[in-house]
Amino acid sequence: MGNDVDHSSVELSIVIPVLNDAEWLTRLLQRLTTLRDASAHSVEVIVVDGGSSDNSLAAAQMHGARIVRSQPNRGLQMQEGARLASGSWLWFLHADSSIGSRSLEYLAGLHEPGWGRFDIELDNGSRLLRMVASFMNRRSQITGICTGDQGIFVHADLLARVGGVPPQPLMEDIELSKRLKDVSPPLIPPIRLHTSARRWEQAGVLRTIGSMWRLRWRYWRGASPEALAREYYG
Repeated sequence: MGNDVDHSSVELSIVIPVLNDAEWLTRLLQRLTTLRDASAHSVEVIVVDGGSSDNSLAAAQMHGARIVRSQPNRGLQMQEGARLASGSWLWFLHADSSIGSRSLEYLAGLHEPGWGRFDIELDNGSRLLRMVASFMNRRSQITGICTGDQGIFVHADLLARVGGVPPQPLMEDIELSKRLKDVSPPLIPPIRLHTSARRWEQAGVLRTIGSMWRLRWRYWRGASPEALAREYYG
């Protein structure tokens, strides 16, 4: 992915917060290189590193992404990436996402200010995890609240209007969705975004679901994102 993007005419900025995600980031950037080279649209990729000790920075450099260094705080990392983005639209991707040409072309073709997300499909095809993904997509459709796994995208003007990405270490996706849906409902294109099931595989599906619902309940009851992040990442 070359460094020859004309930042005065960028249509789409892809912001990827990372922390020790070298393996996944390499795959994603390789895929983005292929898709961008085949696209007629102007796309930039910004990798915001939260202090990785693996080869994440080397992977970003190898593929010509813009690199930003930040504290290890996903909301803050997203905010920093958005601050430096040149595109009319921003797309926040997790490093373990896997994208197709349809999603990139869809976003590069958007014009009116708005925001949205994709339905996700987990890379583990077990029946239980298919149910998890289906439930996540349906819940988001009903509530208008989106998760980072779903690849939130937003017009730069609208993001500025709601105060940018909340610089919090957890639940930043929920807080951002709450602010954006007060302005307009999310766009949900009929395109799936593939993402890793590693979180559910490592901790167990039911345990992961229970943990996330407990953290969300506490956040809704007023617990600080910092306290929740210490529990989640601890």
